[in-house]
Amino acid sequence: MSLLNTLAPWGHRLAGLAGLALAALAGLPFHAPAQPVPAPATDRIASLRWIGSFTLPTGTLFEGVEFGGISGLDRAPDGRYWAISDNRDMPRMYVLRIDLDQRGLQGVRIENMVMLSGADGQPQPAHTADPEAIRFTAAGHLLIASEGHWSADPARRHQPFVRAFTTSGSFVRGFSLPPGFGLVDNRTTGARNNKGFESLAITPGGAVFAAVEEALIDDGPVATSEAGSWLRVIRFDLASGKPVAQYAYALPPIPMRGSPGDRLAAVSRADNGLTELLALSEDSFIAVERAYVPGQGVTVRLVLTRIETGTTDVSPIKSLPGAAFQPMLRELLLELPLPLQGLLLDNIEAIAWGPVLANGNRSLILVSDNNFSRRQTSQFLALEVVPK
Repeated sequence: MSLLNTLAPWGHRLAGLAGLALAALAGLPFHAPAQPVPAPATDRIASLRWIGSFTLPTGTLFEGVEFGGISGLDRAPDGRYWAISDNRDMPRMYVLRIDLDQRGLQGVRIENMVMLSGADGQPQPAHTADPEAIRFTAAGHLLIASEGHWSADPARRHQPFVRAFTTSGSFVRGFSLPPGFGLVDNRTTGARNNKGFESLAITPGGAVFAAVEEALIDDGPVATSEAGSWLRVIRFDLASGKPVAQYAYALPPIPMRGSPGDRLAAVSRADNGLTELLALSEDSFIAVERAYVPGQGVTVRLVLTRIETGTTDVSPIKSLPGAAFQPMLRELLLELPLPLQGLLLDNIEAIAWGPVLANGNRSLILVSDNNFSRRQTSQFLALEVVPK
C-alpha cells in the first residue's frame, strides 16, 4: 500500500504519512470559527486517496505549437477535458483525453487546440489577455477568466475579464466586473499585475464565482511569511453576467521560508496565492492554495471553503483590512508534501472533477503550469474522493 494511499480527513492530523501537514493552521491573523462547521451531505468528504500522476515534458509539440502553460482545466459532459494555456503570445485552449481509473493515471493525450477570438471576431491579439481559468457551462459554452495585461502605457494596458466563448473559440459575451478589479497604476489602487483573476467555479445550480490570486491593492499587502492577506471572491449571475456579491477569503502566510543562501530571492519572489476554486455545492468549494519559496520549492494546500449564512457580502467595503465582516469559512483539507510519491511538486494551478470511478467515488485531477520552462513539466495528479 502506498504511503499516500489514504490522505487525511478535513481538520485532522494523520500521523506517520511522509510528513503530511494536515492539522488546521495555527496562528493565522484572521477570524476562524472556534469549531469546524459540519459540511452538508453534498460536500462531506472523509479522505482523499492518491491514484497516480502523469507528466508531459516541456517542449511537447502539438500541431507545431509547444504545449504548456496549463492554468485551468474542466471536464465536459462527453468526458473530454478543456484546458486553458496562459501563453500571452497565443491565447488558446486544448482538448485533452485523460486515461484515469482506480488503478492509476495511465496517460494524457492532446486531441485538439483552439485559438481564442476577440469580440471583433479576429484572433485574440498577443499580449492582450492572460487566461488563467476555464469552466464548461450547461449551455455548452466555456467561461474563461483572464488577469489582463499590465503596461505603464494605458494604450497597451488590457483589463482583466470573465468571458464566454464557444468551443470553436469565438467570443460570446463578457461579464461586468465590479469597481476596483481593474488594472490602474499597479501601485495605489486596483488589481496587481499578474495577481488578478486566477480562479473560476460554476456551481451545480449555475452560479459563477471568480477570485483574485492575491490581494487587490486597496485590500492591503500580499501574503508574506509573517502575515496572510485578504482576497475577494465575486459571485456572478450567469444569465445576466452581472456581479451580485463579493466575499472575503483569508489567504494564510507563506508556509515556508527561504534557505539562508536565497534570502534576497525569497523576499522578492516568494509568494502564496489562490490558484483555483472547484464547486462542491451551491456554497462550498475546494480551493487550491499554491505557495513558492526559492530554495524550498512549491507547496500545495487543498482547502474546504464555504459561504455560510453569516458570511458578509463585502461589496460595499472599499478596503478589507480593519473592516468588520465575516469571511468565508476556511478549513484545511490536505497539504501535499514537497516530494509526493517521488515527484517534486510543480506549479499547481488547475483542478477539475475526474470521472466517477468503478466503486462509485468521484475523482479529482490537478494540473501544473510549467511556465514553458525547461526546468518544469506539465504534471497531472489524480486523487479519489472518499465520501463520509
